[in-house]
Amino acid sequence: MKYCAYLALGANLGEREQTLERAIEALSTVVDLKKVSSFYQTSPVDSSGPDYVNAVVWVETTLSANELLRCCQRIEQQFGRVRPVGVHNAPRTLDIDVLTYDNVTSTDPQLTLPHPRMTERLFVMVPLAEIDPTWQAPNGRGIAELIAEIRERDPSQQIERCAPSE
Repeated sequence: MKYCAYLALGANLGEREQTLERAIEALSTVVDLKKVSSFYQTSPVDSSGPDYVNAVVWVETTLSANELLRCCQRIEQQFGRVRPVGVHNAPRTLDIDVLTYDNVTSTDPQLTLPHPRMTERLFVMVPLAEIDPTWQAPNGRGIAELIAEIRERDPSQQIERCAPSE
């Protein structure tokens, strides 16, 4: 059986766009990529450091949600991801988050679904809206409404589509 999942990718250290391109290639060896958003340059949220490049991908997979998470974490490690103990939102070479997995909801501390902060982040919602403009939160709120709310509540969140690579 195949399951639908959305994954968020981000990087703010090193060759950010190249890292995302290579990470998407790595993902394509273990999941079926259905859609990939444009890349977006975004300001850090709740942290400092350089701007991020972010994207969202829609995948289909036969992996369980936890297997998908472990796969994402292995790819992060291949790209030099370090998780400093006690440091939240540290700059990173690559971050891959499982945003949603089918219609599964989970409060498991290892993998909370849907991702608990996804509807608060323009760097997730704008690329997600690009690949699935009809997406709705579990409470039924539409993505356009959520994006407008984020922009009103937190104008410090900046996002801009990256120019296409040549």
